[in-house]
Amino acid sequence: MERSGGEKQGKLDFDESRIDSGIDSYKSISREQDGSSDSSEDKDKSCATDERLDSAYVSSSLTVDSLGDFIEKCSVSECESATDCEYTEEEVNFLTTVTEDGDTILHLAIIHEEECFARQLMELFPPDLMDIQNNLYQTPLHLATYLNQPTVVKGLVEKRVSLELQDQEGNTSLHVACEHGFWDCANEMIHNASPSKLANVLEAQNWRGLTCLHVATLHKHHRLLRLLMKSGVDLNIQEGTSGKTALHMAVELHDLTAVNLLLNKGVNVDAAMFNGCTALHLAVGRQDAAIANLLCQAGADKMIRNMEDETALDLADGNDDILALFPFDDIQIMGRTVMNFS
Repeated sequence: MERSGGEKQGKLDFDESRIDSGIDSYKSISREQDGSSDSSEDKDKSCATDERLDSAYVSSSLTVDSLGDFIEKCSVSECESATDCEYTEEEVNFLTTVTEDGDTILHLAIIHEEECFARQLMELFPPDLMDIQNNLYQTPLHLATYLNQPTVVKGLVEKRVSLELQDQEGNTSLHVACEHGFWDCANEMIHNASPSKLANVLEAQNWRGLTCLHVATLHKHHRLLRLLMKSGVDLNIQEGTSGKTALHMAVELHDLTAVNLLLNKGVNVDAAMFNGCTALHLAVGRQDAAIANLLCQAGADKMIRNMEDETALDLADGNDDILALFPFDDIQIMGRTVMNFS
């Protein structure tokens, strides 16, 4: 490549004749070059990789012959940034190669876990190219997160890629980290993103109406819950379909640890779903005396009525452990205490 001033720099050398299909052959080529044989250990590793990279993330029909060959033939320009360089037509074609599945060469490097090459490409790619979404609307950041590559995630976030882009299921990259429990990837996104961008991501709902907090709660990733709490996430944010908060979800899952975490961080214990049910309604309805007791200790209002005009006491249904949580020394009409015998 050449600087805009004309000084020659290291070029991206590649053989155009090798632009063909068959990217998946690169691993076997790499093994041949290393002089290694097809041992049972190699086969096991290959199988493990094939199982982990499912069809949602592996391109099936590609336009490059061997990523391994490209890696060997490429050298990174010494330009300090992409904007300092002028690319030749061949170099532009290389950097903007897109497969039939919509993957760029950066997508492919991440898919095949060539982290060093991916980092080199990040130095060459202009920011807008690093936000290209493939046919499944996955950006390189989605893929690096799905494959649990925190180093690559960090590099991409530091290059100011978008954290707000959503894949075909409406998930941001942080959603992906929260679903799979990849704390390191989530940590890189949270601590390297600008506060304004992070706030938008934390509020973003996927197509099921779930925010990152809801996803982490549903999958019982308590360490991620703590990370999200430290980042200033709105603990009372409601999911889009039924209005549940993370506390409602934790109660439904009988997740005592998550309930404790949320209560200790000041979640609204009386937040209501769209149908008027509070977390206490759900705990009593599921006959979970332990969680119902926690909620009562946190000051849950026992007389809130849902849209069916039911209080939590109405749902106790003869459960002595639950009924013991409700005092009977008050006379109440329409949820209001009119006489107290204590």
